[in-house]
Amino acid sequence: MPVALCRLAGYLKSSILRSHLSYLTMEVAVHWVDRIGRRLKLRDLHFLMTVAQSGTMAKAAQQLAVSQPVVSKTISNLEHTLGVPLLDRTRLGVEPTMYGRVLLKHGAAIFDELRQSVEEIAFLADPAVGELRLGCPAVMFAGIVPVILNRLRRRHPRLTISLTQANSLAGLYRDLRDRNIELVLGRLAVPFIDEDLSAEILFNESLVVVAGTRNRWRRRQSIQLAELLHEPWVMPQDDVGGTAVAELFSACGLKVPNPIVVGGGIHLHRALLADGRSLATLPASVLQFGEKYASVKVLPVKLPDLPRPVGIVTLRDRMISPVAQLFIKSAREVAKTLAGQ
Repeated sequence: MPVALCRLAGYLKSSILRSHLSYLTMEVAVHWVDRIGRRLKLRDLHFLMTVAQSGTMAKAAQQLAVSQPVVSKTISNLEHTLGVPLLDRTRLGVEPTMYGRVLLKHGAAIFDELRQSVEEIAFLADPAVGELRLGCPAVMFAGIVPVILNRLRRRHPRLTISLTQANSLAGLYRDLRDRNIELVLGRLAVPFIDEDLSAEILFNESLVVVAGTRNRWRRRQSIQLAELLHEPWVMPQDDVGGTAVAELFSACGLKVPNPIVVGGGIHLHRALLADGRSLATLPASVLQFGEKYASVKVLPVKLPDLPRPVGIVTLRDRMISPVAQLFIKSAREVAKTLAGQ
């Protein structure tokens, strides 16, 4: 076949394909408007989300301040509109079907976008007002987070900060994906592999070994970590702190010693250190930014310089609110003082 005819045939084929796709797109759009767009309401989605969260129609009705038949009829109408079952009903309650989970996932995104739009409108009307929902591992609240919040509130005193504390980054990332929080501030994995999340490094955290002022090791000028293996250690329980300690000993070719206490939080650890016998590790930023630990001293232990980036994590496909942008700006400024820049 001549080249010109080949090109013409290819053009006609692609033209027909484009026309067919255009027709399908228009058909889907008409289907959406006629069958779903005019019948699916935010109230219906809200009812479905409440039922899924509460686990029963009765509890959902109580939370929504309506009768149980109203809730049941709303869910049934929603299922009829979509043409698929959204909930599995059992004697013990209800659970979302695979169709229901899809609608709940995107429904949460819809309500989150609406909430952000309302907050952004309020911010545009008055830039001093707004709410930030922030999640952090517990140890961050003992160091850099209060400094960032104080700096932010000095400039914008009418802002509201809602804090979520967790001992697991996985739990915080789940809250972020469920849009219960907008930002996570904490240690970042290396490499950072969560493709649906975005991470910005603020600074590299270092660990230090600490003891009470009466501890016998504080008189030494230089200490090897191996010398401290049989001392009474106090260890963090959360996955963030526990992983950091394990990496530290592993980098020195050592096994993590058996601790006398695991968990309990930083304030309990400080109280145990004051007795003079125990040892612990702390992020250096806690000692720099946290309350003054007069009863705690950093021991001169030679430790490897490991990458421990601390940063801010956001949902990749989610617009960052103006209030969150203010927080990030303050966090960058505080992080520069930590890095000595």
